[in-house]
Amino acid sequence: MSSDEPSDETVVQTASDAAEGLIFSRYKQSDVRDCDVTVTFEDGVLEVDVYLNAPEDEADPEQVADDAALAAREAVDELFGEQ
Repeated sequence: MSSDEPSDETVVQTASDAAEGLIFSRYKQSDVRDCDVTVTFEDGVLEVDVYLNAPEDEADPEQVADDAALAAREAVDELFGEQ
């Protein structure tokens, strides 16, 4: 890794923040029963897993979880694009 690339910790934090941001843009925090965003970044490979337990009357929780994972990946792509 060259010195101008973001650290693994920065990549993980960026992805996690983006995923959680998307979730809480679609649901009020008090409506989310359980939420788990797991992000790993090792050897240049990003893995994002989002679990969401929220009411289906506001939005489809599965779709929101998928969208959150995509948002995490896009945020990391932007992070590397800024370099």
